[in-house]
Amino acid sequence: MNFPFQLSPSRAYDVAGFGTNAVDFLIRVPEYPAFNSKVELIDYVQAPGGEIATAMVGLQRLGLRTRYAGRFGDDAAGAFGLDSLKLEGIDTGFVEVIPGAQTQIAFIVIDERSGERTVIWKRDARLGYSLEEAPLPIVENACVLHITPHDVEACIALACRAKEVGTVVSIDLDNTFPGLEDLLPLVDVMITSAEWPSQMFGIKDKRDALTALRDKYGAPVVGITLGEHGSLIFCEDMFIETPGFVVPGGCKDTTGAGDAFRTGLLFGMVRGESIEESARMANAVAALKCRAIGARTSLPNLSELESVL
Repeated sequence: MNFPFQLSPSRAYDVAGFGTNAVDFLIRVPEYPAFNSKVELIDYVQAPGGEIATAMVGLQRLGLRTRYAGRFGDDAAGAFGLDSLKLEGIDTGFVEVIPGAQTQIAFIVIDERSGERTVIWKRDARLGYSLEEAPLPIVENACVLHITPHDVEACIALACRAKEVGTVVSIDLDNTFPGLEDLLPLVDVMITSAEWPSQMFGIKDKRDALTALRDKYGAPVVGITLGEHGSLIFCEDMFIETPGFVVPGGCKDTTGAGDAFRTGLLFGMVRGESIEESARMANAVAALKCRAIGARTSLPNLSELESVL
């Protein structure tokens, strides 16, 4: 099945990203600690992350042309995070450094037995965007706009502009924010966490929950990530269930696996692949990501992805 929309040709960028960036402190432990206990860590690393920044890195490594709009603090973490995007070759012309603000950070506890993680994060309010501050020009030269809804009003402005210029809108969704009801009808590709649609509509069955999500907001493509079990996508009254891939060498860390899935799906869509093949690519990118600690550490290049496929 083909994606039910056409990407605009002759744009300077394949994908523009607007939303979260972060610097992660990843702490590996033998097992997740019990309440009111102590556990000796195995090791820890500092690594760049954040949903949208990570997706742009993943797409850039696969050979697409990307740009990113977001805000960093003027602290050491901000310099580290911004440099990580520049080193990948991402266009950072719309990145801002906010004086006195702290870059978003996350402390991530990883259970060595499974690679599953628990995230504790904080975002400085000064990193947020108002409606008037939305960087509208990033939409006009991109085939796809990929967003997180942390700054809903700015996202609405960007999505409205995308509709005017024929840019496809994709959203990474795993939480509810004020104003989200006004944003979601503007979205074309809506990929959420496994639990979000069921929690949103109070429907346990995943297929019924995805149907309710599509019916309420009208996105042509909706779907959920299912971790090691793959993914489930709903388009034109057809469900596309795609199995996951075994992580080469075993799962070391699931941090950013959902971001990696969206990376692979958007990559397939931009390349003109079917939804089925794009979902297969998405699951492969997510599995390859889990080879090492950190959201971006082992995001694959095109040769690695093709080898797994």
